Amino acid sequence: MNDIAAEDAATKPARSPKAGRDTARAPAVKTVNLALQGGGAHGAFTWGVLDRLLEEPNLAFEGVSATSAGAMNASVLAYGLTIGGRDGAKKALTNYWRRISHAAMTSPLQPSFLDRMLNDHSLKYSPAFQFFDIMTRLMSPYEFNPMNYNPLRDVVQQSVDFEVLNKPDCPVKLFLSATNVRSGKVKIFEQGELSVDAALASACLPFMFQAVEINGEAYWDGGYMGNPALYPLIYSCKSQDILIVHINPLERAEVPKSASDILNRINEISFNSSLMREMRAISFVTRLIESGHLDEGKHVFIHGISDDALMTGLGVASKLNADWDFLTHLRDAGRVRGEEWLAGNFAKVGSESTVDIHAKFL
Repeated sequence: MNDIAAEDAATKPARSPKAGRDTARAPAVKTVNLALQGGGAHGAFTWGVLDRLLEEPNLAFEGVSATSAGAMNASVLAYGLTIGGRDGAKKALTNYWRRISHAAMTSPLQPSFLDRMLNDHSLKYSPAFQFFDIMTRLMSPYEFNPMNYNPLRDVVQQSVDFEVLNKPDCPVKLFLSATNVRSGKVKIFEQGELSVDAALASACLPFMFQAVEINGEAYWDGGYMGNPALYPLIYSCKSQDILIVHINPLERAEVPKSASDILNRINEISFNSSLMREMRAISFVTRLIESGHLDEGKHVFIHGISDDALMTGLGVASKLNADWDFLTHLRDAGRVRGEEWLAGNFAKVGSESTVDIHAKFL
């Protein structure tokens, strides 16, 4: 029995023989791996998904592969589970996002009065954002932020003790993706090398922050090479099921026309490209196994939770909007999607994919 299941079992009162027979007919605990995309403040949607999944006693997590904001959620999730079980993870995630919101209160990148009046989360009416946007196009972070100040560092340090996550008894295998600036290859930080710097490297947008240096190597946001990387979950975990929480829409109905919309779509395509490549490989191997041309191989089942209608309606600037009302709006949307996924797909976990890989990714 895994640690999460054992903890739940230990807290349940003794049952009568009849209750035991009823329990025998209850659904068995199913274990999945999580793959969490990045997307700045939009990661609060993933917070909501995780918050709902943690309430499902028959769902456990073996491994989590994540990037950028997903790496933050994954680290906090793993830490919370380690020190306090499911309730500890829910509390840790809430506290993390509260700290994000509190840290943003000292930032000029706040919704303007007009943004709030129009209930517009994009910051497009914020003079501070307009100035910041222009500055990041004309100057590098080495120029406009020579002291390399990053408020996210303090938030992560307050939220996660990475020494705990590096211990072998951590109940969740954690994989954080970053991009090696010099080689252009993906770097997976895992048990034994997890740290605040590793998490910040995974979330280092090169137009906003200086590259994170770790052991003589420089790293940028992992989204360029793995958003998130799936192969660590395939090769390092026993569970066949991977549940992807999508932040970046795969498709958009309209062709972007404004400069900001064009840049946003370029980023979405770029940050989805590595995932698309891995899904093509999974689809190819799955077909070989099903057709009998490949006798050995791990049959991977893919699941997904997303809200493209919500995400396509949000501008790129909203990824920098850490206003508490906006974050809880995204959290609540994530909880709804998590509930829908559990209701419609939980029974298929362990037996089949609930995503048509060929139709969605090929």
